[in-house]
Amino acid sequence: MKATINRITLAYDDQGKGIPLVFLHAFPLNRRMWDPQTAALSGRFRVITVDLRGHGESDSPLWHYSLDQAAEDVVGLLDHLSIEKAVFVGLSMGGYVCFSLYRSHAARVLALVLADTRAGADTDEGRIGRFEMAQTAYRRGAAAIADVMIPKLLTPRTVQTKPDLVQLVRAMIQGNQISGIAGDLMAMAERPDSLPILPAIACPTLVLVGQEDVATPPSEARLMAGQIPGARVELIPEAGHLSNLERPDLFNRMVEEFAAGLGDS
Repeated sequence: MKATINRITLAYDDQGKGIPLVFLHAFPLNRRMWDPQTAALSGRFRVITVDLRGHGESDSPLWHYSLDQAAEDVVGLLDHLSIEKAVFVGLSMGGYVCFSLYRSHAARVLALVLADTRAGADTDEGRIGRFEMAQTAYRRGAAAIADVMIPKLLTPRTVQTKPDLVQLVRAMIQGNQISGIAGDLMAMAERPDSLPILPAIACPTLVLVGQEDVATPPSEARLMAGQIPGARVELIPEAGHLSNLERPDLFNRMVEEFAAGLGDS
């Protein structure tokens, strides 16, 4: 499905009934990364997945990108779907969008699942790395970005033993336009520090992290959970950064139990 939101076209899927779960994907992937979650959870919840601008089947305008802009796109989609409040599940960059959403639209957030992400802003070194990756994308294309990112997204075990999963991730990355890849690298490099808002997060919050995640390690997850009132953290063994794809069984069970515990609140 597609909708015109904030003067661009956003692609999304909307399946099931019940409490709305809005899944926000990682960089540089798309909504297809949530297929295992849609299949497992749409029988009990209303599952919405969206290609953020610059990704998948959504528009990739050649212009400035920001995470606040991505959050406004998501809120615009909620308005389009007549959804007042939702549970937001954000992984990596999707988690950054969750922080932007909470900062500006806390009343729309029923609960948060922050997966394989961090609250802190980029270091100077991190910003330089994003600049260099944008230049790689511009000069060598999305395939080169896939070569760089796959070892950061998946464990070595998965890379060696699950070629179908590796190919799925590669296809998602290579399906993005350079304008979107570079735009989101800019957005992430410029994002504000969200650590100061953590103590003010008043909604139920679950923090998930792959035990072998080297991009946003368990120490980052514990830091977030320790500062968000009432939050709990769960480690997912035998998983790296894309814990929802490497261990969908555990990821789905943890999200389902968390969302089911919210009732009609």
